[in-house]
Amino acid sequence: MGLFKKNPFGHYIFLKLWLIRIAGVLTHRRFKGFNELQIHGSEIIKTLPEKNVLFVSNHQTYFADVAAMLHVFNASLSGRNDSIKNVGYLWRPKLNIYFVAAKETMKSGLLPKILAYAGSVSIERTWREKGKEVNKQVKMSDVNNITKALNDGWVITFPQGTTKPWKPIRRGTAHIIKQNKPIVVPIVIDGFRRSFDKKGLRIKKRGILQTMDIKEPLEIDYENDSMDKIVEQIQYAIEQHPSFLKVIPSNELKSEEELNKERQWRY
Repeated sequence: MGLFKKNPFGHYIFLKLWLIRIAGVLTHRRFKGFNELQIHGSEIIKTLPEKNVLFVSNHQTYFADVAAMLHVFNASLSGRNDSIKNVGYLWRPKLNIYFVAAKETMKSGLLPKILAYAGSVSIERTWREKGKEVNKQVKMSDVNNITKALNDGWVITFPQGTTKPWKPIRRGTAHIIKQNKPIVVPIVIDGFRRSFDKKGLRIKKRGILQTMDIKEPLEIDYENDSMDKIVEQIQYAIEQHPSFLKVIPSNELKSEEELNKERQWRY
């Protein structure tokens, strides 16, 4: 690996390698120590091609979700099944993994800027800006950057575009799938919202069981499936379709603050 070699976004590979190593060591105990990450299906990772793979997942924090996935992906590629034991897998991480994130989030401080260099494909939200609802035109440069990332490697995206559960899937994800025809791998995560603050940088509570379920790639007819059908497939695959609300206990839909108030009232 050349010292001055760059990826398609102009980032130095050598610098990105060390950022991933350092960030990985610093975050490892968040998923294997303070809290426990239970993984299922990581053997799928080893069967995937080198590039044009799109991971779609529900979203619970800005950064902890992605950090956990990078740990799991690299651990799996180094031969660990459903485990991130022994952080040595970070010595030779996969360097062409990217994640889609809102541009305003990745510019919100020094740490997000460092994380952005490690693999962010930053896009402008078309539906929300500075906490307010907006309706903006999709920037083709953002779409092109996601295509560029898929042509180079793997891309993680959160198609709801928010950490709030049960929000609709953005049709832009279906457009990217139709256009690039990637292998689409669904991931369902849980426990991160209870473990971390909204940004996923501060540990809010310890001893929480976090889960990550990596599912088989979706079967998509890229030519004939409509955008709506692809959107619905993703909704079911990441367990964010409205029908799932019917089978979830009511207390699972309550916030941590509401649950704490109930506990105080009981005792």
